[in-house]
Amino acid sequence: MKYSLLDVAVVAPGEHPADALHGAVPLARAAARSGYQRVWYAEHHNMAAIASAATSVVIAHVAAHTEGIRLGAGGVMLPNHAPLMIAEQFGTLEALHPGRIDLGLGRAPGTDQATLRALRRSPQSAETFPQDVLELQAFLSGETRIPGVRATPGDGSNVPLYILGSSLFGAQLAAALGLPYAFASHFAPDALEAATEIYREEYRPSEANPEPYLIVAANLIAAETEEAARAQYLAAQRWRAQRFLVRNGPELSADELDQLLATPAGDHVKNMMRVTAAGTPDQVAGYLERLAARTVADEVMLAPASPLRAEQIRAVELVRAPALQAS
Repeated sequence: MKYSLLDVAVVAPGEHPADALHGAVPLARAAARSGYQRVWYAEHHNMAAIASAATSVVIAHVAAHTEGIRLGAGGVMLPNHAPLMIAEQFGTLEALHPGRIDLGLGRAPGTDQATLRALRRSPQSAETFPQDVLELQAFLSGETRIPGVRATPGDGSNVPLYILGSSLFGAQLAAALGLPYAFASHFAPDALEAATEIYREEYRPSEANPEPYLIVAANLIAAETEEAARAQYLAAQRWRAQRFLVRNGPELSADELDQLLATPAGDHVKNMMRVTAAGTPDQVAGYLERLAARTVADEVMLAPASPLRAEQIRAVELVRAPALQAS
């Protein structure tokens, strides 16, 4: 089993987005030291506490300040973009950092309806996601589907594609196209077992991927003691309650957030974090081993859940990849 990392460049309380973006580098370096396979950055829009909206730009910055570890999008929300532009962006990244770039693709817009209009997209954009994936794949493989149009850079770069999802649709599409699949169980765990089973059962081998490859995501909370981990877990729940239930409203106190978490809406936030590896390093490793065995996952992607970057980095330092744990 392999470990990897998902970073959304969290803007901690009192920080500027620049702090979060510069902080992505030490977090990626910690992941590299701990033997992680890759670090991915997620596209979100109109969220004041998440700075990873321009994934290709973040990847370029981190790639220029790290060595060896793979970097990618987890994911690019393809309905927000023209496939040619994404092929050019990630083809550029591959040209600058050969052999280090991944491209995960999601069907959701990653934002609300008002922001979707600001992006000059419509809800119907998601309906062509399968065709857009094939068009993007063709641009990257050098077999364009649009006569006379080539991606430069990008043409023939063969940047590896991954389908992201939190429902059965993504699992079925990844299986049909013979692509690796990453399930977003760190925030949408309800369909985890069903989606992973369908992906493996329906998988159609492709030339690039003769075998299915499954990544499952889990939130990460790790500390030297159980007490410290419990405190971080509560802080993570409060952070999500503030960001998802209050959105752009006033900052609530800890007591107010705890009251919010005790409501049905708060139950939804807590359910989002149901797949969380929390505790000491040994407890986290045991949880992740059981998660991988239950889902037959090839890789677990860890999403540091603490809103504080120092705690995120320490968690990654404590939870080393299985290959390093054995050494």
